[in-house]
Amino acid sequence: MPEWDDPKPGFKWPVAVAQPINAPAEKVWDTISMLGNLEPCHPFCAQNPVEVWPGEKSRDEIHYLSGWIFERRFSRWIEGVGYDLEIGRRGGRSSFVSWRIMPVDSENCVLRIAVYPHALQNLPVAIRWLPHILNIRPRLKSYLSSVTRGFEWYVVRGEPVPRNQFGSHPWFSAPRSSSRTT
Repeated sequence: MPEWDDPKPGFKWPVAVAQPINAPAEKVWDTISMLGNLEPCHPFCAQNPVEVWPGEKSRDEIHYLSGWIFERRFSRWIEGVGYDLEIGRRGGRSSFVSWRIMPVDSENCVLRIAVYPHALQNLPVAIRWLPHILNIRPRLKSYLSSVTRGFEWYVVRGEPVPRNQFGSHPWFSAPRSSSRTT
């Protein structure tokens, strides 16, 4: 497995998924760096309006199938390799996300997405460990697996990934009830 950098050392317990893709790294880069890339590639994305694109000052939104809307604010753009961003509700707390492409050979690569979740970061380790292991980590892993597989689907097949293609997700699939706090 390739070596990955750790761009956010202050955050504890990142959750990451690495998806092998049978395509050259350049093709995967073209996909993750294209304008509005989440709409055809992300299985839980209803819309991906873009404010600024491309580069380090990029900013867009992801409108999830659940009705949640998160803003993505890019802070690092590494041409052909990946990018880093903050994601969260506008005006709310943000999680740090790192996208990286690692070539395996001329026809294969690995797409890795690592999330450094804001949830529980301010709690003492003894308190946050159990909820992280039992709830946040497995749900984020499931989510990231669906997202990376969605990008693989689009790159390899050349067609948009169907919504919820790899299963539904409790946070991002179904519309949220208005009586529930989000």
